[in-house]
Amino acid sequence: MATGATAVVLGVTAALGSGLMTAHADTSATPTGLVLGVGASESQRVVSWYTSANTPQMVQVAPTSDLVNDEFPAGAVTFPATVAANSVNGGYNAHATIDSLLKNTAYSYRVGTQGSWSPTYSFKTQEFKGDFDFLFYGDPQIGSSGNVDKDAAGWRDTLNVSLAANPDAELLVSGGDQVETANTETQWNAFLSSDKLRQYPWAATIGNHDVGGKAYEQHFWTPNTDRSAPYYNGSSATRSGGDYWYTYKGVLFIDINSNAYSNGADAAHVAYISDVVKNHGADAKYTVLVYHHSIYSPADHANDGDNQQRRQDFPTAFSKLGVDLVLQGHDHSYSRSYVIKNGKKSHPGEQPGSAQVAQGPGGVIYVTANSASGSKYYDLTAPDTTEDPNYGPDPLNPNSHWANSVENQEHVRTYVKVEVRDNKLVVENLRSGTCAAPNAAVELNKVSWCGPDSGATPAQPVGSAVDAVVIHPYRGNGWDQRADVATENTAEADWLQ
Repeated sequence: MATGATAVVLGVTAALGSGLMTAHADTSATPTGLVLGVGASESQRVVSWYTSANTPQMVQVAPTSDLVNDEFPAGAVTFPATVAANSVNGGYNAHATIDSLLKNTAYSYRVGTQGSWSPTYSFKTQEFKGDFDFLFYGDPQIGSSGNVDKDAAGWRDTLNVSLAANPDAELLVSGGDQVETANTETQWNAFLSSDKLRQYPWAATIGNHDVGGKAYEQHFWTPNTDRSAPYYNGSSATRSGGDYWYTYKGVLFIDINSNAYSNGADAAHVAYISDVVKNHGADAKYTVLVYHHSIYSPADHANDGDNQQRRQDFPTAFSKLGVDLVLQGHDHSYSRSYVIKNGKKSHPGEQPGSAQVAQGPGGVIYVTANSASGSKYYDLTAPDTTEDPNYGPDPLNPNSHWANSVENQEHVRTYVKVEVRDNKLVVENLRSGTCAAPNAAVELNKVSWCGPDSGATPAQPVGSAVDAVVIHPYRGNGWDQRADVATENTAEADWLQ
């Protein structure tokens, strides 16, 4: 945070922190790996980067309209950075929080020191209240195909496609596994190669491939982060993670490190979520949880032992806490659950693939995102009660697991769009690619078919929807009865229109 500076409003330029840097600063520092991160609220952003020298660093910010010939005004606001040793490959990592942003304003920023700045990047704030859209991306996992360049090409294309279709999206939310190998910086460089990650705030999530090294934490500084032992396991020299939260336009986002699950960590996560909801949930229209390991996985991870444990530890707690939506990755396939209450299907009559659902009290929707890069896909698995007797087939659709309304794998890249409205959430899984390149797993013959219906149907066009659902939230007395009526008569009842 800018010391003594948060009262300065970024709608006008002001001399801030000018005493922290001088024209005599070491110009040998080279900033790299910039990424724009989500802040604690709509008026904040966090910028993280690597730097080659241990010199004071800062982020300089000004309304784009104040730049003249792409030059920052003399009084541009600066925010000092925290700089620490880069324990992965030498050099240093830095982060700074941009505070006191104004709504509906385009900003330009750069990082570094006087005489040694990064290129200039820009972002735009929007209204600080009301409706908004955000995008959710599953497992880019750059490097998992064995070809970093092909993986990066698919990832960049998904960012380009999704943001061309949704230029006013306000957050980019991660499902985890940014890279294949935690401390391999060539993979991180490829993941960060798109300037979209410097224009839209990335809300990071730690996946199992991101643990075991400090690179995740050095690349992403997250707000309100609790790095207590249950959320931050492993050696102090190599661990990354923690649980964190932020609010954005009436939505309380809570992100947990699901890699920490043993030795009572799940109970600690629930306690953390409970505390955040207790202190901040009353002001939220919706509560959205994000973590990596999909508990209702439809593919390779469906019956992993750790997932079986989470299926016991999480769902009842989430229902009691009033969680609306859970976003997950890890399984490289897409699924959308039925309305789940206390670990069971809330409304037996809810039909597979219903386009509209009513949650009722304690109802939660769980979404698993497919690969956003095309680096790796997992095929759907048949429900197997020999591995987990509590995760068997859906009576209405025996090829799917009982918890899931929709399960899909086409071996094409997708992303999830979430529309936040006052009286509903709209969740869509959208295709960002086809069977054609860039699609590393297909190009490298990691899969034997591509397209809907196990390849029997041609790939559908970019931008087409795999799945779409309107979620009507519970808002007090009366909705539960309506939900029961609606699901008994399928989700097309007139009151849902």
